[in-house]
Amino acid sequence: MLNMAESLARLGALAENPVVRILADAFADAGFDLAVVGGPVRDALLGRVTHDLDFTTNARPDDILRLVKPLATAHWDIGREFGTIGARVHGEQVEITTYRADAYDGVTRKPVVQFGGDIDGDLVRRDFTVNAMAFLVPQQRLVDPTGGVEDLIAGLLRTPTAPEVSFGDDPLRMLRAARFSAQLGFGIEEGTLAAIAELRQTLTIVSPERIQAELVRLLQSSDPVRGIRVLVDTGLIDEFLPEVSALRLEIDEHHHHKDVYEHSLTALEQAIALERERHPDEPADAILRLAVLLHDIGKPRTRRLEPGGAVSFHHHDVVGSRLARKRLQALRFDKESTDAVAKLIELHLRFFGYAEGAWTDSAVRRYVRDAGDQLERLHILTRADVTTRNRRKAARLASAYDDIEQRIADLREQEEIDAIRPELDGNDVQRILGIAPGREVGEAYRFLLELRLDEGLIGPEAAEQRLRDWWAARG
Repeated sequence: MLNMAESLARLGALAENPVVRILADAFADAGFDLAVVGGPVRDALLGRVTHDLDFTTNARPDDILRLVKPLATAHWDIGREFGTIGARVHGEQVEITTYRADAYDGVTRKPVVQFGGDIDGDLVRRDFTVNAMAFLVPQQRLVDPTGGVEDLIAGLLRTPTAPEVSFGDDPLRMLRAARFSAQLGFGIEEGTLAAIAELRQTLTIVSPERIQAELVRLLQSSDPVRGIRVLVDTGLIDEFLPEVSALRLEIDEHHHHKDVYEHSLTALEQAIALERERHPDEPADAILRLAVLLHDIGKPRTRRLEPGGAVSFHHHDVVGSRLARKRLQALRFDKESTDAVAKLIELHLRFFGYAEGAWTDSAVRRYVRDAGDQLERLHILTRADVTTRNRRKAARLASAYDDIEQRIADLREQEEIDAIRPELDGNDVQRILGIAPGREVGEAYRFLLELRLDEGLIGPEAAEQRLRDWWAARG
């Protein structure tokens, strides 16, 4: 429950922030209003950490720039046409925007920028009531024309105007509703939720890059599963990531299998817990979380109802990897992130062969080699993928994975397992065999690499003899 006395005290502390105080005095001396607005006000009331400061003012961009320049170590006006001036003041990044009263054409997300005359009009045009509050400084007066405080107390997300109007103005706000629900743990007001389901197809006017950014922020939140359920339940996810809702496979009365959708969400929750346990001081790993969410998206395409009531999903790892790559490319993820997610999905079943029988050192080396720089993420994904309620089975799989991680650690001490390469390089191959650069050098190198994977470090002299034997056998 929100304690208003404590919340207002935190707002007072916000007013004493040196950056806020300096800017407030400068704007007041020049005869302009200035208010902290949006997220920083919401977070201060909730007792959450406040990051970059956003301000709104009745000053126009030229006046903002004139007032900020003497106070800032850096400033930029890339958003000047929208009334926004950015600056770095006392080491903190701030953005100051002129009151706005924009109009939208309903075809694109780009508004026809109109500067407004009062703060209430500026706040009403924002996405949700909990983000539509401002704190006037230096007066220290809270401005809340749409009932944001009441919605904070209720833990509710609601649009300041009719949701059809708000989402019609900017469809990205529908995705932001899911993200804020995940970040804040808030519910979404019934009419707002219904409007998302009704207007979900209007998301098509939003660029893939914007959708990607919101998806990443949702995955990095404290409770991504909550936001994903919003996206799936409203159908909004079908506009940009339909493979997730497709995990809700129809259950055949004669064939029984795990609910793949619920399994994926449980795996995601378990992966987040493992991630926090292993890397408590690192930022949330959106790539890992995306891979876990998508690791089984190949199952709908590969589902087969077998005789006797069994269900199979042969090669769903390979199919899922291809589907994920295609979808992430459409969402304009960078190549490195796309490759990482695709690799993790393709490899997520590899371990289960180990659980059936101990691997040789060669198999462990190949596991490390194939995972490459995604090995730590693969560790977490593979462990999180075990969602069985059978405690004995879960304990057996956990023990098997403890064993493989220990085997990897032991091999790391004995040899350079993280950068597996032959003990002889291409120059050595040419010298020993007396051949010029070309296809045969590549074939010899691959032979030496397989030798390294199979037998580990055997020493350069032994490797040379094995190379000569291989070359002689080729004739």
